[in-house]
Amino acid sequence: MFDKVLIANRGEIALRVHRACREMGIKTVAIHSEADREAMHVKLADESVCVGPNAANQSYLKIPQIIAACEITGAQAIHPGYGFLSENARFAEIVEAHGLVFIGPTAEHIRLMGDKITAKQAVKDAGIPVVPGSDGGITDIEEAKKIADEIGYPVLVKAAAGGGGRGMKVAQTPKDFREAVETASREAEAAFGDGAVYLEKYLGKPRHIEIQVLADQHGNVVHLGERDCSLQRRHQKVLEEAPSPALDTEARARIGEITRDAVAAIGYRGAGTVEYLYENGEFYFIEMNTRLQVEHPVTEAITGLDLVREQIRIAAGEKLGYTQDDITFEGWAIECRINAEDPATFAPSPGKVTEFHAPGGLGVRLDSGLYAGYSIPPYYDSLIGKLIVSGKTREETLLRLKRSLEEMVVGGIKTTIPLHLALLEEEAFRSGDYHIRWLESWLADRAKD
Repeated sequence: MFDKVLIANRGEIALRVHRACREMGIKTVAIHSEADREAMHVKLADESVCVGPNAANQSYLKIPQIIAACEITGAQAIHPGYGFLSENARFAEIVEAHGLVFIGPTAEHIRLMGDKITAKQAVKDAGIPVVPGSDGGITDIEEAKKIADEIGYPVLVKAAAGGGGRGMKVAQTPKDFREAVETASREAEAAFGDGAVYLEKYLGKPRHIEIQVLADQHGNVVHLGERDCSLQRRHQKVLEEAPSPALDTEARARIGEITRDAVAAIGYRGAGTVEYLYENGEFYFIEMNTRLQVEHPVTEAITGLDLVREQIRIAAGEKLGYTQDDITFEGWAIECRINAEDPATFAPSPGKVTEFHAPGGLGVRLDSGLYAGYSIPPYYDSLIGKLIVSGKTREETLLRLKRSLEEMVVGGIKTTIPLHLALLEEEAFRSGDYHIRWLESWLADRAKD
């Protein structure tokens, strides 16, 4: 096991990794930009190293500075968290080339799953169902039109690289097709430096279901059930829950086994998440994230497993030590992403936190680096905390979530807490009868009012 781990991230996820390391008796090194000198993960780490100015591309994305921080402090391994360099295959290669351990999958698997076209083919070969679409990137617009006609309109044009909704356009009819392809390609080129796009059948009102997996270096693989991430705005998740209110026992077991077997077939290592669209009883592969997910705590709540601890154990070469039969799912869990944003306009709201009170009680967890007096910098993602609540049933969890949101205090800035409270009053959400386009429609109706 490692003596010291460098955390190549910031905010709540850096603090989350620090906590897991401390509970394993591992010392931590926090890296930070100049803007994050007073961040909680920096205050709590055993050591800290400033790696650059405020901008992420001058600090958290600077690989030479991060490697140098390891050499200065004697850290043996790097945990990338999520975002930043967590799915950068070149970073993983450089880490390993310097005799350090990358706490994550191999560079080969990061690269494989980072390209949506190759990922789709790889999982299809491994037995995972995929959305009907083109076999590869679009090279000829007329040939692509023929494929779109075969699939049937509307069709979705998607960037081969990247995600987050960028480089994604819907062609409702053949007349829209060329413009959708050209616009998606331009956006993809601007966002990811790669203008390649491909086609998929556009599904009307699917759920977004993802399966968490763990795989060690000895061929052992388990799945940890599903998360429902269908509440999204502009392809960004707002709230997640586990298990999904849309799946029955048979569907849950079926997709879990398919995913586990496929992950084993490709020889994957570490924690990973396979994401699907689910409609009319069928699952369709979207992508595989080769990192820890923002919403991992809901899986921890219903399984009792510490996923960061498991990542570290796997990276150190340890066996999982349990089989699929040992994994049990108990109760329900919901996570609300708390952002420093205006809840009506979603405009960022950085600034000084004048008051802070975290909710507590049975089944309540807050992953956040906030404290009274902390100044939220304007240079990074607006996520400032994740409120995770769990209970024996979904109804109990919803009541606990409402109580916890009402109890939480963040003064001096605007947050999305009022949005989550309003969401809890909606019958479609309370009944679990929602899909990936429901939230945006609901928000549009609220804006009219």
